[in-house]
Amino acid sequence: MFDDRSNSPILQQTQQPKHSTQPGESSMPPKSTAPMPEWRAAPSEKTSATDDERIKDVMPLPPPEHLIRFFPIAGTPVERLIQDTRKAVHRIVQGDDDRLLLIIGPCSIHDPRAAREYAERLAHERRRHAGELEIVMRVYFEKPRTTVGWKGLINDPYLDQSFRIDEGLRMARELLIDINRMGVPAGSEFLDVISPQYIGDLISWGAIGARTTESQVHRELASGLSAPIGFKNGTDGNLRIAIDAIQAARRPHSFLSVHKSGQVAIVQTRGNKDTHVILRGGKTPNYDAASVREACEQLEAAKVECRLMIDCSHANSDKKPERQLDVAQNIAAQLAAGERCIFGVMAESHLVGGAQKFTPGKDEAGSLTYGQSITDGCLPWDESAQLMNTLAAGVKARRKHK
Repeated sequence: MFDDRSNSPILQQTQQPKHSTQPGESSMPPKSTAPMPEWRAAPSEKTSATDDERIKDVMPLPPPEHLIRFFPIAGTPVERLIQDTRKAVHRIVQGDDDRLLLIIGPCSIHDPRAAREYAERLAHERRRHAGELEIVMRVYFEKPRTTVGWKGLINDPYLDQSFRIDEGLRMARELLIDINRMGVPAGSEFLDVISPQYIGDLISWGAIGARTTESQVHRELASGLSAPIGFKNGTDGNLRIAIDAIQAARRPHSFLSVHKSGQVAIVQTRGNKDTHVILRGGKTPNYDAASVREACEQLEAAKVECRLMIDCSHANSDKKPERQLDVAQNIAAQLAAGERCIFGVMAESHLVGGAQKFTPGKDEAGSLTYGQSITDGCLPWDESAQLMNTLAAGVKARRKHK
């Protein structure tokens, strides 16, 4: 079915009707009426009485190469932007570019239309601050959960527990292409180890979260990803696991994964030299100058260069989104004092500040406030612009110490 472009559900809804939506109003993509793709592999069958005892159903998906064929980037400006951004991030991480890498955007993407509007605004700021900041939009499709909850747009794109992962992958790839077409590169967290085969070529910078930094499979994954990758310290503030992770990911690995054709394969990686630590706080914040010095001492003891990214949100803001501005001001002051170990900053930002409660299967997606997070609280747009101004000023002040 995917060879017939006119009938493919992958292409249905690629041109969504545009209409003006103001922050505070609801705007969700219409749910696809397309059936699950006709592309089928042989259904999984129990091989014995001891096999798949807790599996309810297995629904094969088209392989990554099918989705990429319908949304290609080879030879396009999108491909060039991603290549150029990865090179720029590499230079910043290595200390060859004195600009600051800024990863900023919604905690998670649940409404593609709001994400596109955010990207349009961010494109202006990216151009305005190009001399001081390398701005990459935070475009997170997967959410790690402490227990249960909405796992992100790829897993449940219609927020109704229908779990149309086929549609989620399509929407994610299409949205990433649209954002890059606006001249805004994208950064994302890699939680699932198969989804990068569908969207990894569209990511300019990536993260491994605090809950998965210690995972061997994620360290192996990072060793083969084409984008620079940051590892967060543990939720308790443990920095050692992040240092171990970047050392592991810089080395070659061999492991089981999935080929673009969908075939299970042995993957051999070269190692990722652009891995780095992200300070996200733990039992206490770790963005201040003393914490930065302590982190550098641990890195140097492990014979790893002291290059740090700081997350303004999460435990560093005590999960209070408005405090991200205070964290950014502290970081800017460190930059102004000549601190060169800090090369990057992360912030959670959206069109509307704060967050709204939403439970899939219980609440109606159509009643959501447009442009407001349904996961962690975010800075509103005006304060996000202020944060960018503050960090850009810090970079300018740091240059005076040369």
